[in-house]
Amino acid sequence: MNVGILGATGYTGMELVRILSKHPNAKITYLSSKHFESQLISEVYPGLDGFCDLILEGDDFKKAVATCDIIFSTLPHELTFEIGKMVVDAGKRLIDLGSAFRFDDFNVFKNWYGSNDDIEYDKFNKVYGLTELNREKIKNAQIVGNPGCYPTSVILALAPVLKNRVVTDKNIIIDSKSGVSGAGHEPKFSNLYSECNENTKPYNVAKHRHIPEIEQELSKIMQEEVKIVFTPHLVPMTRGILSTIYCNLKSDITLKEVYDLYQEFYKNDYFIKILKPGKYPSTKSVAGSNFCQIGFETDEHTNTLIIMSVIDNLMKGASGQAVQNMNLMFGLPENKGLDIIRIFP
Repeated sequence: MNVGILGATGYTGMELVRILSKHPNAKITYLSSKHFESQLISEVYPGLDGFCDLILEGDDFKKAVATCDIIFSTLPHELTFEIGKMVVDAGKRLIDLGSAFRFDDFNVFKNWYGSNDDIEYDKFNKVYGLTELNREKIKNAQIVGNPGCYPTSVILALAPVLKNRVVTDKNIIIDSKSGVSGAGHEPKFSNLYSECNENTKPYNVAKHRHIPEIEQELSKIMQEEVKIVFTPHLVPMTRGILSTIYCNLKSDITLKEVYDLYQEFYKNDYFIKILKPGKYPSTKSVAGSNFCQIGFETDEHTNTLIIMSVIDNLMKGASGQAVQNMNLMFGLPENKGLDIIRIFP
């Protein structure tokens, strides 16, 4: 299929180019960039030399829709709504790596993202793109709202125990840590090397925009309202997310029983790796790959289940999962072009 990427020079856009340039069933035909228009993408990212040497263009939505079978958008939501309408009218397909199509209720989106758009939101044939939980819906979707990176790590970690009602929906506490690439490619004072190096800090405590997205999907899984306490942290590494989640157990359960529950829940999911009791995940073990590793521990003193999950925020948390969804939408194996591991000493 012919593929277009809007916003190809940001971190997630660049990862899409990296993956799709080697995908056996995809041909990149259109790339756009606000800052690097008219340059070769291999000049912006020399590592792509010989793999992708397309000229970066401005955001020409008409051309993208006319020449591409599927479009990936990393643009701000107001532009994504515009391209979404054109995709629907043309019968093409869109995967949005931003926030535009992640919500069921447009009012929730507006409250958290401050949109002034007047959008007929319900007319979009959109699906929340957490692959392992919405696989069948994604296959037939015209628009996929790719999940946020933090929500991916959290929802995958909690889905088995909420679905099986092993834990309560009260007092779910989530402590997440992300590498600096999660803040995007735009230069900001807080992301300068001298500000991030040898420094760990929380941000957007109790008001991060991923909170309503996480609560929306967890509530669907448990079929009742779920509320969370969520604190994200910036840590001095380039990529990766570690989410540590604390929740109250409803009854006594052994680590072996928790392990068996997760193994059964994700038995058909190639990219989910459940660690045996006593083993904990680490961000290096999934860096550069589309895998999610999940481990757990129980605190018998407080009857608390502690769940730990790791993903690469640019892969399973963004571009890798987007390609996983593209594969589903075009009837390909989910791991097509994604069977990538990176081993560290």
